[in-house]
Amino acid sequence: METSCGIVLVNLGTVLLLQYPQGHWDLPKGHVEEIDESKQHTASRELIEETGIDKFRILEGFEYRTDYSFRRKKSKIFKEVWWFIAETEVLDVKLSEEHRNHIWLEWDHAIEHATHNETKGVLKAAKQFMNSR
Repeated sequence: METSCGIVLVNLGTVLLLQYPQGHWDLPKGHVEEIDESKQHTASRELIEETGIDKFRILEGFEYRTDYSFRRKKSKIFKEVWWFIAETEVLDVKLSEEHRNHIWLEWDHAIEHATHNETKGVLKAAKQFMNSR
């Protein structure tokens, strides 16, 4: 099973979505690497690599897991993704070469705009967490 980690990045009630070259909209995330000390470290590293944003604060109390499968060549790949929430005051995104575009959207619009049901589920859970604070 492959493992990745990602962040729901929040700025004053808006959430960051990234557009991948294939056209889909998703949250910043990436694979766990040997250098990573923890899942939060992976998520933080990927956020910085994919957005250039290095000023953020991960919020305690939210850890959400999604599982899905997909095909790579002729193999079926099973993947788990661990999600965290972070807040930032930075709006300026410097996209990596992995992405085509980005957008900051209010929660409900982000949920609608996200391509995959797993991402919509993460956003719904994150919104509920933020509203309960």
